[in-house]
Amino acid sequence: MDDDPPSRLRVEVVTPAGVRAPGLARWLAAVAPARARGAVTVAIVPDAGVRVLNRRYRSKNRATDVLSFPASAGGLRRGRPSEERGYLGDILIAAGVARRQAREAGHSLRTELRILALHGLLHLLGYDHERDAGQMARLEARLRARGGLREGLIERHR
Repeated sequence: MDDDPPSRLRVEVVTPAGVRAPGLARWLAAVAPARARGAVTVAIVPDAGVRVLNRRYRSKNRATDVLSFPASAGGLRRGRPSEERGYLGDILIAAGVARRQAREAGHSLRTELRILALHGLLHLLGYDHERDAGQMARLEARLRARGGLREGLIERHR
């Protein structure tokens, strides 16, 4: 039936030249909560682009590590074709910030991209760690354990 929701999460990863994210799409789809059905794009972009969007949408004039743009709120790329039913939105990861955070945390860029993509996905699903009394943090911790990650973004910023 055409009105049935998509049965699983589909992830497209877009990277600039020189940046690789092997296995990120498959990993994120595997650890995502069951209610994450549809499609999402994870774009790894230069810090300058993230800074512009962070200033425009959050009034913070600096690059941040990850931004999420839910389709339900208009998404980042307005005017997506209507046939893309089930599109959850876009996750943007700042490449330079991710590299620095990976170094500071003592793990690989691959691990950092997974941490950031998972965090961004939970925001696309409506979770907000600044307002939800720990609900997002608890879910993120369970999903991280499922995906083999020891640390998450929320814990770093406490």
